[in-house]
Amino acid sequence: MAGKKKAETTKRVKLHVKKDDMVVILTGKDRGQQGKVLRTDPAKQVVYVEKLNMQKRHTKGDGETKMSGIISKEGPIHVSNVRKVEEG
Repeated sequence: MAGKKKAETTKRVKLHVKKDDMVVILTGKDRGQQGKVLRTDPAKQVVYVEKLNMQKRHTKGDGETKMSGIISKEGPIHVSNVRKVEEG
């Protein structure tokens, strides 16, 4: 029995927000800010919000086509830390 791995099960839950919803961030450095949901990941229970929780990634160019530099992109936010904004 030693050495056998247990099969990983990913729990997919239904999220209370979906793509293109307006949400407000409840915790963290971006608390109180609003943005539009770009994409969701139900398996990891995270959402990606436009221009919030920005993370920097250093990339290496290949010298010919790809440029090297620092790329900023949205990072994941756990779904429990966002609330859907009521419109109207």
